[in-house]
Amino acid sequence: MLTASNTKTPEQTKVIVGMSGGVDSSVSAYLLKEQGYQVEGLFMKNWEEDDTDEYCAAAQDLDDAQAICDKLEIKLHTINFATEYWDNVFEYFLAEYKAGRTPNPDIMCNKEIKFKAFLEFACEDLGADYIATGHYVQRELRDNSWKMIRGLDNNKDQSYFLYTLNEDQLAHTLFPVGHIEKPEVRAIAEKAGLVTHNKKDSTGICFIGERKFKDFLGQYLPAQPGIIESAEGVAVGHHDGLMYHTLGQRKGLRIGGLADAGEEPWYVVEKDLLRNVL
Repeated sequence: MLTASNTKTPEQTKVIVGMSGGVDSSVSAYLLKEQGYQVEGLFMKNWEEDDTDEYCAAAQDLDDAQAICDKLEIKLHTINFATEYWDNVFEYFLAEYKAGRTPNPDIMCNKEIKFKAFLEFACEDLGADYIATGHYVQRELRDNSWKMIRGLDNNKDQSYFLYTLNEDQLAHTLFPVGHIEKPEVRAIAEKAGLVTHNKKDSTGICFIGERKFKDFLGQYLPAQPGIIESAEGVAVGHHDGLMYHTLGQRKGLRIGGLADAGEEPWYVVEKDLLRNVL
């Protein structure tokens, strides 16, 4: 069990900010320093890629994180959690796809890496009282227990991705931009002269980057093409592999315009793993 004192002033309180190289973590560090906290940054490398990998922006993200820390005159730590990520996030990701499900690795990353490995390293090795991240969520003390609540910006709220956090983890985490809307975050960054103020938000799964998901997944799991059937059991097309489809999916099925099928859209309602039928 981690411990934190609520009697310390900001000047006595050490906070390690997870620096991703993006505008949200940049502003989080800026705001905390403005509030008087002892702020340091930490950049996590969670995926091992080739130095020539054109898809991964980790090197640029580290450069941006360093530039922000230099601007704020705070120390930047770096740590490699690639082994923990592979064991606790990526292998789970592959196992879920192999079982016919479509997991969200960001949720597991938050659970196992950002709010476990990072939190423990920051508090136990770096002597932090708290960690802080640029997530758009808030925390609130209710009946002597910390609860997570939605971020103010409904367009950016990330509480869904953090639903696994327990009360102890929330007690040791600050969310400096959770009560701010994204346009204001960018405005704060620009006014403070932070180089990330106009940096594009990262999208997709971190270890895939800009690669096509289908191509990436095919490197780790063998595709097994099969038949697409209607709910009545009539063959209506072919799929390249069940792992490429998710329940509720409408686009990319390549079965539109069938005779006697009407004009209603098709949706994925079931994946039969034993028969390899969609």
